[in-house]
Amino acid sequence: MTGLDTPLEDEIAERAFANDVLDGLTKPFKELPPKYLYDARGSELFEQITEQPEYYPTRAELRILREQAAAIVARTGAGELVELGAGASTKARVLLDAMRAAGTLRRYVALDVSEAVVADAARTLAADYPGLEVSGVVGDFERDLDHVGRMGDTPRLAALLGGTIGNFPPGTRRAVLTKIGSLLSDGDHLLLGTDLVKDPLIIEAAYNDAAGVTAEFNRNMLRVLNREFDGDLPVENFEHVAFYDGRQEWVEMRLRAIRPCSARLERLDLRVDFAAGEELRTEISAKFTPERVRGDLEASGLTLCELLTDPDGLFAISLSQLAS
Repeated sequence: MTGLDTPLEDEIAERAFANDVLDGLTKPFKELPPKYLYDARGSELFEQITEQPEYYPTRAELRILREQAAAIVARTGAGELVELGAGASTKARVLLDAMRAAGTLRRYVALDVSEAVVADAARTLAADYPGLEVSGVVGDFERDLDHVGRMGDTPRLAALLGGTIGNFPPGTRRAVLTKIGSLLSDGDHLLLGTDLVKDPLIIEAAYNDAAGVTAEFNRNMLRVLNREFDGDLPVENFEHVAFYDGRQEWVEMRLRAIRPCSARLERLDLRVDFAAGEELRTEISAKFTPERVRGDLEASGLTLCELLTDPDGLFAISLSQLAS
């Protein structure tokens, strides 16, 4: 294990967070990047979301990985896995097991916005895979990819799974994919998980689970703001809203004020007012067609090698490499 790099703790990252909040909460239509949902508590809640019966993406993606991991490793020769958005590392283990079975396993790098998630992934995987070189980066893949070092010439597999790429609007999405491409050299590959366009009722149910876990996850954004900026946003004054926009082909998650309220974020010297019914957008989650996946990859300097789906056509994992 090589240790933990934590660029998000530095002054630049803190200033970027503050700027995002100042910008997002002073717009006529308030919105914040979804990455700020994922502190330690948010990451725990998201893992609970993946266990809800309505939430199909994790199950569908895991099925693809379990069925195809050996073939992916055989095709790529990968011995290094860079997991962007590490989470609980359940999916990483499927790929690491396939690399170990193939005799190629050398290195694992976890990148996540939550230090607790990265530390746990690094600690447990180092213990469970003796001889594996493990390192972690606390950061996000918009700013901190240059902290992902490289050692040796082991073929690399960079993985952005869970449909995370859908959290970005189209222009930003392609810019992010271009940055991720900077991690790749000739012989390396990107494994990208994308939720597919399907029956809107199936999609909306996944973001409105009956147990209310997604609602609690969504409201966690307000708790993060209160903690980080000495705020007094009244968390229980906001209700969870999630719906599928068929024109944009994405889900929007919002927090809607039940009644008028006013709050302060002292560290930002910012007063925030919400009218009754006013909403704060906390996430978009784009759904893809195979054509959109290919188009986004090509616009980002990548070539689609293969698109893998589950039998029900709910989710897709694409394998791509740098365009020649």
